[in-house]
Amino acid sequence: MTQHSLPELFVSRLQRLLSPQDFTSTLKSFDEPGDMAFRVNALKSTKVEVLAELNVPAIPLTWFEHAFTIPAEYREQLSFSPAFTEGRIYIQNPASMLAPLILNPQPNEEVLDLTAAPGGKTLMIAAMMNNQGRVAAVESVKGRFFRMKNNLETFGATMVDTYLKDGRQVGWKVPERFDRVLLDAPCSSESRFKTYQPDSFQHWNERKVKEVQRKQKKLICSAIAALKPGGVMVYSTCSYSPEENEQVVQHALKKFGDAIAIETVDLQLENFRPGLAEWNNRIFDNSIQQALRVLPTQQMHGFFLCKIRKHQSTAR
Repeated sequence: MTQHSLPELFVSRLQRLLSPQDFTSTLKSFDEPGDMAFRVNALKSTKVEVLAELNVPAIPLTWFEHAFTIPAEYREQLSFSPAFTEGRIYIQNPASMLAPLILNPQPNEEVLDLTAAPGGKTLMIAAMMNNQGRVAAVESVKGRFFRMKNNLETFGATMVDTYLKDGRQVGWKVPERFDRVLLDAPCSSESRFKTYQPDSFQHWNERKVKEVQRKQKKLICSAIAALKPGGVMVYSTCSYSPEENEQVVQHALKKFGDAIAIETVDLQLENFRPGLAEWNNRIFDNSIQQALRVLPTQQMHGFFLCKIRKHQSTAR
């Protein structure tokens, strides 16, 4: 594999963000494909049936009973297996499984997945709810929307209603309707950069980060507006940039004040780090340190997660 240099500015920013040890391990993660992971779709099969069918060296994830990792060389075998094409397993990075787990949707609730395509997290939410209740899955990009609809059908998520809409408007159109909201926001995808795939990072610059931040700020406000008082939302990205993470949460705290509060996450793994206290001379609200920065491992991409509780109405 031919390896290319990551953007110098990206690397220097990463070095400022992380401890020396975390920086070294994170930098190394961009050079390697890492393991694969899949989740058994409980709507269509069981762990015992799937593992017998696949016959691969699957190692269970200790923190999520339906998920397994396998070495990267089995990628093609898994991707073309009937278990995947017929919807009994979903290939998904473990980092992407964290957001639905932390959201913790319950049967018979009404849940909003605000930027939902390609639908992996939506499917996991539907499985956690045992197809009981309602999930509204919103996506604004037409091609991604129809791919999501196809995934939902293949994997048997029958209680999901899909909407081809701009998520930035949803909260104001259906205010305080949902028990839980997931916003896995469009981002610069920094944790998915690979030195052997220059296309993965050639688009990156600070201006792009600022552009995507403007969209994220509008999306998080829409998500909070759509949430019932007492409800919970999770904000997540697969980016390292504080502009896309802590600064977006800070924007929401400033806009909504005491109506919302950040909560600690029960799940704790060795590669979790707290949210930043400051960046570029901007001091963040102390509660933002309860957010999680997920460092990459052999099994997991980097990620950012923040759990937010709505305590009061924000209706206009």
